[in-house]
Amino acid sequence: MLKKIFFLALVLFLTKTRSQNVTNDLQTIFEATDGKETATYNQVVAYYQMLAERFEEIKVTQKGLTDSEEPLMLVTFTPKAVAVNKEQEEKPLTVLINNGIHPGEPDGIDATMMLFRDLATGKLPALQHTVVATIPVYNIGGALNRNSHSRTNQNGPEAYGFRGNARNYDLNRDFIKSDTRNASAFAGIYHELEPDIFIDNHVSNGADYQYTLTHLFTQHNKLGGQAGDFLHKQLRPELENKLLDAQWDITPYVNVFNSVPEKGFSQFFDSPRYSTGYTTLWNTLGMMVETHMLKPYKPRVEGTYQLMVSMLEIAETNYKTIRTVRRERLKELYVATTYPLTWENDTTAQRSLLFKGYEADIIKSEVTGLDRLKYDRSRPFEKEVAYRDQFKPVKAVTIPEAYLIPVGWHQVITLLRENAIEMELIENDTVLEVEAYRIADYKTRSSAYEGHYQHYNTRVETTTPMVTLRAGMYYRVPTRQKGIRYLLETLEPEATDSFFNWNFFDTILQQKEGFSPYVWEDKAKALLESNSELAKAFRLKREQDPEFATNWYAQLDWLHKRSENYEKAHLNYPVYRIMKQRP
Repeated sequence: MLKKIFFLALVLFLTKTRSQNVTNDLQTIFEATDGKETATYNQVVAYYQMLAERFEEIKVTQKGLTDSEEPLMLVTFTPKAVAVNKEQEEKPLTVLINNGIHPGEPDGIDATMMLFRDLATGKLPALQHTVVATIPVYNIGGALNRNSHSRTNQNGPEAYGFRGNARNYDLNRDFIKSDTRNASAFAGIYHELEPDIFIDNHVSNGADYQYTLTHLFTQHNKLGGQAGDFLHKQLRPELENKLLDAQWDITPYVNVFNSVPEKGFSQFFDSPRYSTGYTTLWNTLGMMVETHMLKPYKPRVEGTYQLMVSMLEIAETNYKTIRTVRRERLKELYVATTYPLTWENDTTAQRSLLFKGYEADIIKSEVTGLDRLKYDRSRPFEKEVAYRDQFKPVKAVTIPEAYLIPVGWHQVITLLRENAIEMELIENDTVLEVEAYRIADYKTRSSAYEGHYQHYNTRVETTTPMVTLRAGMYYRVPTRQKGIRYLLETLEPEATDSFFNWNFFDTILQQKEGFSPYVWEDKAKALLESNSELAKAFRLKREQDPEFATNWYAQLDWLHKRSENYEKAHLNYPVYRIMKQRP
């Protein structure tokens, strides 16, 4: 009897020890250091590889190279319920989580490691309809550039990565222009997965307030249609309520700089250069998590974890609705006749937001001797604050049937292909009427911004010439395809993040041929004598513009630009629009 009792006690002891060892073995660096440290890049890779070896639901694959020469890693969790039902009528919902786009903001890196472990071990309820995918560290070069000082405003962890990537690009400004290998690799992953929900984990800058968690959903008016309504009226409120039930307060991203939130603030507008602006182009329901920089690292990670758990619960409950609203949004775009290119905040449509902040004062700076802002955490408040999360279109464009792109613009063609855009080479000589743009005006940044001197306030003039298209020299790109929004946002010069505004077409802005004044003088005289209408316009211009009248070169140039000698390429946008054929 004593031997039997001893044997049972030994079995219980060994079983308990083994269980503790497994638990310890699955601990993350974050947990092992009581929330003080974040895993290094190599530790992140090793952890996911260990999970993949232990759990068949988890798969680790290497995708395209990044600027650091390291491949981008994709980790997927496919629930058993999904894996055994491969013959289901529709593919499962997919949630894609992006981490470490700014590796100095590593909250999501650690939170997602715990999320995947807890999904695999059964600590979290089993998913039935949702596949979870993550890019564990998007900015690998920045993660390898580890330090403890570059996040000036941030409260932990002890060490972290740097914002710039291996070529010092801010990757959350690169999605549409795709200057980096990282962005190309991301596009490959994105179009392979076609995610329904996208989460990008960040840490905020800005004001001081009581919340650890803030959310930055893609702008719902811009997403538009049923998808935009669902995001704004159901997904966001449901996430807020779930987090509140879990005792995690959350508020919209506090979009202020060196000002107090109680003055009111607007929603951040995520154009396609940003991750959620890019994913919106395919009607994905996107959001950024922005934890508060001044809160300790441990609750920031724990809050990020809880938010992702809540989002998965919403995905499971609403998977049919999410599929439907995304599908319907694409149908709406297929039949739309116009598309908004630029937006502005609608200041007349603000709503009241109960906000938990801290009182602040303007005091004299002990550094500069001038006024400074100082928050006082001993004076918390709850106040109704004006929040403006409605945007209205400023400029719209008629959607063409197709675009015509000369084959020589290979950088543009490459990006279209990377983004799963369908196109066909014109194989026969063709003459047809097109819509053509001439760049009428634009402004340019005076300082470098993410490797570019970006244009803005672009304005075009439209003509409808008959053009001859030589076989093999143009691609025809139909707009009615999954990437319709991507095409309109990149190929319409007036769009905020168009390829024109990102300098892809700058060679058309420089005149290649000119004139020698002493030669052109005689030709200009002959031109005026042979063209009475031009001569009349020339005289009127000199009469009405004193500066022009005293500038001999400006006068000769004005005439040259109205002659047959003026080159056709200058300021003429090379991408044509094919409009719907009239009956």
